[in-house]
Amino acid sequence: MSIEEQILAIGKKARAAAVYMAKANTHAKNAALLETAKLIRANKAALTQANQADMAQAQANGLDAALLDRLALSDKAIETMAEGLEQIAQLPDPIGEMTDFKNRPTGIQVGKMRVPLGVIGIIYESRPNVTVDAAGLCIKSGNSTILRGGSEAFRCNQALAAIVTQGLEAAGLPADAVQVIDTTDRAAVGTLITMTEYVDVIVPRGGKGLIERISRDAKVPVIKHLDGICHVFIDESANLSHAANIAENAKTHRYGTCNTMETLLVHAHVAKPALAELAQRYAAKGVELRGCKRTMALLPSVKAATEEDWSTEYLAPILSIKVVDSLDEAIA
Repeated sequence: MSIEEQILAIGKKARAAAVYMAKANTHAKNAALLETAKLIRANKAALTQANQADMAQAQANGLDAALLDRLALSDKAIETMAEGLEQIAQLPDPIGEMTDFKNRPTGIQVGKMRVPLGVIGIIYESRPNVTVDAAGLCIKSGNSTILRGGSEAFRCNQALAAIVTQGLEAAGLPADAVQVIDTTDRAAVGTLITMTEYVDVIVPRGGKGLIERISRDAKVPVIKHLDGICHVFIDESANLSHAANIAENAKTHRYGTCNTMETLLVHAHVAKPALAELAQRYAAKGVELRGCKRTMALLPSVKAATEEDWSTEYLAPILSIKVVDSLDEAIA
C-alpha cells in the first residue's frame, strides 16, 4: 500500500474504535491504564534496549544535545511513565459530567455535558514518554488516538505501542483505540492532518517549525501552542535569595525542555545585587549571557542581545537578560 492508503486504513480503524471508546465504562478504561503501567515496568529492559538503539542512531545522525536529552529514557523516566498512567486512572472520569445548568423562560433546563472528541491525531517530536502520556489521556477521556512520534524515537515508540495495545486488549477495549504510525515517512503527517472524515482534531507537540507546518497545511481542526519561551521576572519586592535559587534552577535544571527559562527580566531597583549573584552562578555552569544595554553596564562580560534574542527558544545554555522599570514593562 502507499503511505496515503496506510494512513487512511489507520483512520478507518480509529473511527471504528472511537465508537466503542465513547461507550466504555470507567472501570474498563482504568483497567487498561493500570495494566499498561504494569506492562511498562515488566518490559523495562526491552524499552531500554529500544531507546539505546534510538539514541545511537540519533547520535550518528548528529542530533543536537537538547533533542538527545529529550530522547533519553532512563529507569526513572520509565517508572514515571508507569506512575503517570496510575495517576490518570485515579482521576475522576470526565465523560458524562454535566455543569452550568440554567432554566430558560420556557421551562427547559439547558446545560453542558462533557463528551469525547472522537479521534485525536497527536504529532510530536523526540520524547517517547509522550506516547504513553497521550495514549493514557485519550483512553481516560473515551477517545481513540493516532500517534505520530518523531523518527528519532521510532523503535521505542513502537515498543510502547505494543505495550499499550496489550493493556487495551486485557481490559476488553479495542486495540485500535491507540495506534502509533509505523513509518517515518513525512508524507504520513500530510495525510493525517487532512483526513477530515476520520480525524476530529490534531494536537501538534514540538518545535516552532512543526507547529507552523501543521497550522498551515491541516484541514482538520488544530489545538496548538507555538513558542515555548519562558520568562522569569524578579520584582523589586522579591526575596533575592529565593529569586536567585528560582532563576538558577529555571535555567540550568535541564536545557532541552520547553519549560526552561529563556529570558530573565529584572526590576531596575534590584538589578545590581540580583544580577551580580546570578552571573556567578551561571558562569559556574557555563551559561552564556546576552543582555540589554543596562544589563551590560552592570555585567561588562555579557554579550549584547539582539532583537531576535527576545523571541528565541534556545534549548541550550544561553540566557537573555533585560532590566525593566516596572511589572507592566515586564509583562509587555
